[in-house]
Amino acid sequence: MSRSFRRSTGRRGNAVIEAVLVIPILLLLAFGTVEFGHFFFVKHNLQGAAREGARAAIVSGATNGDVNDAVSASMTAAGLEGSGYTVTTNPADLSTATTGTDITVTVQCTWGDVGIRPMGMISDAKLARAATVMRKE
Repeated sequence: MSRSFRRSTGRRGNAVIEAVLVIPILLLLAFGTVEFGHFFFVKHNLQGAAREGARAAIVSGATNGDVNDAVSASMTAAGLEGSGYTVTTNPADLSTATTGTDITVTVQCTWGDVGIRPMGMISDAKLARAATVMRKE
């Protein structure tokens, strides 16, 4: 047998050992990226729902029901209708708000209700929250 053949047979296990050391790190990075990407997707959709709720709240004669309907439509369009989200407005009763009043619409839900957690890096109790402030017309 040639010397080069004998030399290469003694190093066959190196690739397996390197793969065993590197693959868990790559999987952790990949699944962590998916989890955080989905978190930002949910956060973006909550922000859009809060914005739509605020747009419904600032028109003359708007009610809290109008805000809830607008947020519900936005959350349904995003596929998050069953996420257990809550909607709060400040002031609490929109019918008493006068022209020029700042109206805040906040939409929030817990990550345990809406998130995918392949690695469990984000806690179930983490709040995903978005708020929008607009001035009443």
